[in-house]
Amino acid sequence: MRITSVVGARPNFIKVAPIASALADIPEVRHYLVHTGQHYDQSMSDVFFQDLSIPVPDIDLGVGSASHAVQTGRIMEEFEKVCLSERPDVILVVGDVNSTMACTLVASKLLIQVAHVEAGLRSLDRTMPEEINRIVTDTLAEYLFTTNRDADKNLKREGIPEKKIHFVGNVMIDTLLKYREKAASLDVPSSMGLDSGGYAVMTLHRPSNVDDPIVLQGILESVQSISQSMPVIFPVHPRTSERIREFGLDPLVDSPVHKCDPLGYLEFLSLMSEARFVMTDSGGLQEETTVLAIPCLTIRKNTERPVTITEGSNLLVGTDPDRILGAARKVLDGNWKRSKVPEYWDGKAAERIVNILTR
Repeated sequence: MRITSVVGARPNFIKVAPIASALADIPEVRHYLVHTGQHYDQSMSDVFFQDLSIPVPDIDLGVGSASHAVQTGRIMEEFEKVCLSERPDVILVVGDVNSTMACTLVASKLLIQVAHVEAGLRSLDRTMPEEINRIVTDTLAEYLFTTNRDADKNLKREGIPEKKIHFVGNVMIDTLLKYREKAASLDVPSSMGLDSGGYAVMTLHRPSNVDDPIVLQGILESVQSISQSMPVIFPVHPRTSERIREFGLDPLVDSPVHKCDPLGYLEFLSLMSEARFVMTDSGGLQEETTVLAIPCLTIRKNTERPVTITEGSNLLVGTDPDRILGAARKVLDGNWKRSKVPEYWDGKAAERIVNILTR
């Protein structure tokens, strides 16, 4: 059986790692790994392969950065060549980036079955490019692997046949649980002079937050205020760094905010695991903080992961500085909800996926 997995951006690597590991134990399966090159610098790509022991990709398409249309087109053009030469039985795609949708389109037109890991997530906001990618991918995929029951309901509501839907759990949590102890041994907080529970962590990268100078300024001003009470560690995404310079907002990320370059997976997990709380617009961090029972302030107006709110430690705070500050004060006062681990977030999602594909 020939399975080709596609990765393109930082979150994809975390999701594919446990699946690649599970497939490696099955001699009857030929697993072919394709990196589209959507994220192409070392801090956003190569270091993750090293941290997570992911095999070196069989091929790197090297598409690089471009507009959505140009990037999607380049991926499709190059990935078609891979499909024609390898003739896989199944294309496995993860998440909701342009690589996910582009490779799904190519495979579908070549009559190759597609398996989508993390299917059925919906923000109900079609201004998000990721939402379009999710809908297109789920419409065309043959195997839809979901992380929670809400995703199952979303797919059924959109008319997806129930036989295609498989609730398997969350592969990101497979990776988190596997590497949690190894990350802790790095003790990144101590190397930064931080006490456990004595700091906050922030990540920020979504265009809706960083491409609008007024929105970005408001968020950074709220973080400046929070940093007067507690250190805020801010690994800055390359896109965000460019916008901060472009908009002249560098003073807002100077001391006492502690900005740094993007961290590898293990380094960031070590840092996040000891944080008092996390501020983010990342989908994956909403899930990871839920399992770690760390308060999460999501700087967005919606989320495709509502289970992290109904069962987890997450709260949507939007982009209003007053709401962000108010939520941070609640955390500092110890006024935060209890978190529980959602169903099937148990470290065995990849095992379930591989069992279904090989069965």
